Amino acid sequence: MDRTVVAYVIYLVVSIALTVWVARTLSRNGRLFLADVLRGNEKLAEAVNHLLVVGFYLVNLGFVALYLSGDGTIEDTRGVFEALSTKLGVVLLVLGVMHLANVYVLNRIRRRGAMEREQVPPVAPQDWVRA
Repeated sequence: MDRTVVAYVIYLVVSIALTVWVARTLSRNGRLFLADVLRGNEKLAEAVNHLLVVGFYLVNLGFVALYLSGDGTIEDTRGVFEALSTKLGVVLLVLGVMHLANVYVLNRIRRRGAMEREQVPPVAPQDWVRA
């Protein structure tokens, strides 16, 4: 079998497995965070969590598919490892950047909600003003 095809198969299997593992981990551990961001609305947190996971899969698996094409044929075993390390390294970096971007945005939303909850309501009127 051609080494290039072997490298592609290994790349797809590892990339898809990593994407599924990261998505499940983020989904499982992100529920509490989302519930806090959404002020305890568990049903909305679950729906947003599911939508984030679907988007995560679409973007990452789309990237994995687009990044599948190679620069040429792989001649030896060393070339297989070099191609795999480059491709998987880029996939891992994209997964990490997407995760950090999601956490950053959700944390900003959470902070904004916390600031709104901490604000003191305005003082009630003390007296009538004559017109």
